[in-house]
Amino acid sequence: MAKLSAVSDVKALIEAALRPLADPHQAAPMRAYMLDQFAFLGIRANARREALRDVYRVTEASGINPWTATSLLQLSKVLWDLPEREFQYVAVDLLAKHHWRLDLDSLPGLLKLVKRASWWDTVDGLAGVVGDVLLRCRAEQPDAQSHMDAWVTDSNLWVRRIAILHQLGWKAQTDEKRLLRYALTLAPEKEFFIRKAIGWALRDYAKAQPQTVRNFLHLYANSLSGLTRREAGKHLN
Repeated sequence: MAKLSAVSDVKALIEAALRPLADPHQAAPMRAYMLDQFAFLGIRANARREALRDVYRVTEASGINPWTATSLLQLSKVLWDLPEREFQYVAVDLLAKHHWRLDLDSLPGLLKLVKRASWWDTVDGLAGVVGDVLLRCRAEQPDAQSHMDAWVTDSNLWVRRIAILHQLGWKAQTDEKRLLRYALTLAPEKEFFIRKAIGWALRDYAKAQPQTVRNFLHLYANSLSGLTRREAGKHLN
């Protein structure tokens, strides 16, 4: 019960810090940008993060410790339950900041977040969290990435998107065979967010291995969509 109380206390502090900053004039275009799918308070990212700095200082000074893996996921869930999108952004920020506290046992909890109120804004942030967890865990558990083998064929398109994007920024540490295999697995899809994600993942890897990506695009030109090829080849001569 202590952990649940800590989570409730921190959630209340976060709400108290953000709700007074609500700006309906900002909320309207933010909602429109997300195709009117989500409610917004109307707080921009920098203002949101600045407002929460004192919350985190107070939390740490009070002795409340909501930053265990279990409490982080609990806090993320209760923030996800709130209607305004900014609270989900706060959850993603916290998970990203404390990703080193998470491990492979945290993946089911992260997966639940991926599947709720899903759109590219939160999903891409969670892709970074999943990637950070897997890269760190892979050092001691070489098969850590095998979890993504199930995600890449999941019926939920946002889960599949995370599978192809989770290695962004890994550079020389990228599992090349897995990346290219996932790209081919997803290549037949018509979904815009999948086709673009394949291209984004390949473009990112091209920073480390441009010739590998160039060869891949040439070899599988007839299998990859035009959108994927354009995205992947943006910085290739």
